[in-house]
Amino acid sequence: MDINLMMEITPLLMKAAWITIDISARALFFGFFIASALVALRTSRHVPIRWLARAYISVVRGTPYFVQLLLVFYGGPALGLRLDPFTCGVVVGAFNIGAYMSEAIRGAIESVDSGQNEASRSLGFGRLATLQHIILPQSAGLMIRSIGVLAIILVKNSSLVSIISVVELTYQAQRLIGSTYKPLEVFTLSALMYIVIIYAVMGIVEFLYRRATRYTYL
Repeated sequence: MDINLMMEITPLLMKAAWITIDISARALFFGFFIASALVALRTSRHVPIRWLARAYISVVRGTPYFVQLLLVFYGGPALGLRLDPFTCGVVVGAFNIGAYMSEAIRGAIESVDSGQNEASRSLGFGRLATLQHIILPQSAGLMIRSIGVLAIILVKNSSLVSIISVVELTYQAQRLIGSTYKPLEVFTLSALMYIVIIYAVMGIVEFLYRRATRYTYL
């Protein structure tokens, strides 16, 4: 194994790794708001709205992220939607992870005993106040863990944006292999960087989980 080569290409891969982190973080951030909106729509009193939200989630979860990415990037211009590769990766990633995250959030909320909601309403709390002060604090731990798993999946899926020429970690690794002809060294180094990123995400999730559950017995 060529250690000198690995030291030489490390700065290039680290720069690409920041692109991976950036695109994943942005997609997760916007995906959370999309997920929150979908949860609100899924719990709407109007049946057509609930049906539309359920249909969207089913379509997104039933089609590969890879296909969604190609559909938006290459098919979007036909509908007047022209996105640069980075923006396309963020947008598709956000709408994709938002569908999965909405189910994680909804499941965490529904895991709280229904008696909690009934007791809160009997004490005069409104629907939003009950959600904010009673339901969410109790479901936060499970919600954070579930979102953490999805965040890790999102980081791994970010490698697929290399197909639309986003210079993230996988794309940069492929370029370096083409110029160095040393796939073992390049992919070993890029794999180590993915591991570091994923373990950093796991550390953040564990910290948030402990903060959220410090007053509970979850």
